[in-house]
Amino acid sequence: MKYLVLGSSGQIGYPLCNFLRKLGHKVLEFDVVEDELEDLRTHNNELLDKYVKESDFVFFLAFDVGGSRYLTKYQHTFNFFHNNVKLMSNTFQILKKHNKPFIFASSQMSNMSYSPYGVAKAAGERYTDSLNGLTVKFWNVYGPERDLEKAHVITDFILKAKNTGIIDMLSDGTEVRQFLHADDCSKCLLALSEKYDVLDKSKEYHVTNFEWTSVLKIAEIIASKFEGTKVIPAEQKDLLQKDRRNEADTHILNFWKPKISIEEGINMIIEELK
Repeated sequence: MKYLVLGSSGQIGYPLCNFLRKLGHKVLEFDVVEDELEDLRTHNNELLDKYVKESDFVFFLAFDVGGSRYLTKYQHTFNFFHNNVKLMSNTFQILKKHNKPFIFASSQMSNMSYSPYGVAKAAGERYTDSLNGLTVKFWNVYGPERDLEKAHVITDFILKAKNTGIIDMLSDGTEVRQFLHADDCSKCLLALSEKYDVLDKSKEYHVTNFEWTSVLKIAEIIASKFEGTKVIPAEQKDLLQKDRRNEADTHILNFWKPKISIEEGINMIIEELK
């Protein structure tokens, strides 16, 4: 297979490209951080058109997004929403032109209308439905990160513990999340692409480990890996998801199951950051 990965340098795209290549697949990478010609916000992008035409399958992972620090700071700005609207409009138009099978990376936050990020992802889901593509909803995928400004909570906490010995949190940590390591995520995406033609696209496909863990517990696990590290929760509650808790649809477990525990995954990230 020849796979096109949009957002190939991202937290999900980077390990996915490596995973696909190890299995012998051809991979076309596309990410603005590697080359300005690979900017999905560019209307009638000739390189994108060429790559989509050449590919057998497209993973649409690209988005202007980051962890809670990044979203809290930027998601209510004009540029954040405008960037995502432009990149979706241009990309979906070319996917429609070439009628390629594709997976769109959405989020479990897509039903949270108070979040501009969630609203943008919900719009992407509507685009995907109109083209008979497949939407997957990611739940807090973590893995190797190259853009530390956009680092997600696990990487962020590890770097704080490693560099300062203090994990100062943005919230009181009582909010719970479901986390999934990027390696498990890569295996899931491949499985879904291989079964793409027989999947019921009216179902919801939630990509997660199906286990709830508090953010405070994550901080405590990471602190235990770095002797003397202190965890300092904030006084405020979570402002990003406002303690809203979705329930993950388990339909995807008919095709794939996560293997990496949260502690094992944290150890893997620590090793990668050495």
